[in-house]
Amino acid sequence: MHPNQVFRKTPQDRCVAFARERSFGSLAVNCESGPLISHIPFQLSDDGTCLEAHLVRSNPVVRLLDGPVDAVIAISGPDAYVSPDWYGMDNQVPTWNYIAVHIRGQLRRLEESELHGILERLSAAMEARLAPKPPWSIDKMDPEIFQRMQLQIVPVAMTVDSVEGTFKLSQNKPDSARIAAANGIRTGSTGTETAILADLMDRPGGASNV
Repeated sequence: MHPNQVFRKTPQDRCVAFARERSFGSLAVNCESGPLISHIPFQLSDDGTCLEAHLVRSNPVVRLLDGPVDAVIAISGPDAYVSPDWYGMDNQVPTWNYIAVHIRGQLRRLEESELHGILERLSAAMEARLAPKPPWSIDKMDPEIFQRMQLQIVPVAMTVDSVEGTFKLSQNKPDSARIAAANGIRTGSTGTETAILADLMDRPGGASNV
């Protein structure tokens, strides 16, 4: 997380909501040879205390799960380069605005019997976002084919210890400079989801209103 506390004032419930909305992040754990990173979809509980997901059985992370291990999932949001020319202020430097949430806790392997429910809940949550498309469901699969596919993955869960967010939206600048930077991003910047980031920067109070 960014060390400047002005970027870390977003209430935890909003950080949880952001993570639940994205439902995709980079899982990192340590091993003897160094960090391992996997990019995974997940579901986070409403209160942000429990996360469930699945991993490909051949993933080296799985081999570490003889018991609970410390882990973090980093969830990235909109980001954009900010040119110092946009602030309308002297003696400024380039920077990058972004949103990110880190979820830390104890990752553990679950019993194979829990896999079906995890897959069912995750697919149902994602399919609901595609309405009015009729939702896909597991019962559309040939049971034997689905069973064979399930053998390739394992269920995991994380007991969440902390949810921390960085919402770096130029809150450390005067309102006029922040809005000018948002306009600069909106008219042309490099990054991802730049229009969304610019809109968030326009909001009075910055991260407290995300």
